[in-house]
Amino acid sequence: MTESIAQAGALDGIRVLDATQMLAGPLAGTRLGDLGADVIKIESPRGGEFNRTHGFDDIRVHGEMTTFLAVNRNKRSLAIDLKHAASREIIYDIVRESDVFLQNFRHGTAERLGIGYEQLREINPRLVYCSISGYGPVGPYRDRPGQDLVVQGYSGSMFSVGSAEDAPEPGALWAADVMTGYQAAIGILAALAARTRLGVGQKVEVDMLSIVLDAQLQELVTYLNTGRQPARGAEASAHAFIPAPYGVYRTSDGWLTLAMAPLASLGEVLDDDWLRSLTDYNDGHALRDDVYRHIRHAFEHQTTAHWIELCDRVNVWAGPVHDYAGVANDPHVVETGMLVEQPYGEDGATVRTVRPPLQMSVTPPTIRRGAPALGADTTAILAELGWTDEQIADAVRSGALGVAPDALARVSQ
Repeated sequence: MTESIAQAGALDGIRVLDATQMLAGPLAGTRLGDLGADVIKIESPRGGEFNRTHGFDDIRVHGEMTTFLAVNRNKRSLAIDLKHAASREIIYDIVRESDVFLQNFRHGTAERLGIGYEQLREINPRLVYCSISGYGPVGPYRDRPGQDLVVQGYSGSMFSVGSAEDAPEPGALWAADVMTGYQAAIGILAALAARTRLGVGQKVEVDMLSIVLDAQLQELVTYLNTGRQPARGAEASAHAFIPAPYGVYRTSDGWLTLAMAPLASLGEVLDDDWLRSLTDYNDGHALRDDVYRHIRHAFEHQTTAHWIELCDRVNVWAGPVHDYAGVANDPHVVETGMLVEQPYGEDGATVRTVRPPLQMSVTPPTIRRGAPALGADTTAILAELGWTDEQIADAVRSGALGVAPDALARVSQ
């Protein structure tokens, strides 16, 4: 039944203007594009957004930074100088035909450029306007730039791992950025749903510090209501509020993760009578340092696969610690098709990537196009608004617009 009524993406017909850069904002735009929205990426004609020129050790594929390719699929590129006098009316023309405007400028920048919420709402009252920032629109940190590591430091989370003697450590994932991007997408989707009922758009504000505090609801509710901080012991642990054996252990060929395992069950895995005697869940708290010292080297004489097999038998949650090669070859990752090819350019080239993580039975997310070349879609976007080649050429000559070289040749004729 669902196959016969399958439509384009869930957000088919929704147009998004994505004026973001780096990670959180572009990821939000990508997720909306995966869901079927027409996402127009607004970039400076001079070099494009940050990730086109600032990536991981200048690592490029097809001449583009891998960091840009990763979070800009399913978008069209409009190269426009937002500081140019002629650009404002161009943006306003597009806003009139759009549903969402997404930006992560520093506080006050959008208003100075004429593209703040109140300014665009006058043009299109149905517009959903999403602003992403480091610390929100008020407060003493309002004007500071938000960055993942810095925000993690503010969040309190760095004292939740390691031993009491260890320096605080950030998480390896860009968690603040990624979670902020996802929350922005959630807010936009909620505002679009409300618009269907109310007939008007609204402003959605998402800031990184609020997101990382929200992500620690369990820890913060514990502290705020009891005053208890995460207590790092003499032995390193993977989370100070979680009892032993929660952590990572060396094996003969790699590493093993253990989650919140009953110590008595772990005793069955290791054939250890002392662990078998620890039948109270709170033993892992009360005797945490003792347990960690006792089992720190207990897994080194067998392989990771051997220990996972034994743990599975008695329902002890365990797994390997992959590097990226291990991830790419993991049988579950392979069988579930998590790694796919996305197109690049017009000559059949591709970029290997991670598919959208959502699964939907009627309107599944798709990768319809790869990350665009800078200005690749400028002419097409303006032509959809009724602009002639002559008008586009004039705007290009004025410096307000940038277009891809092949499109420039066409409109300059």
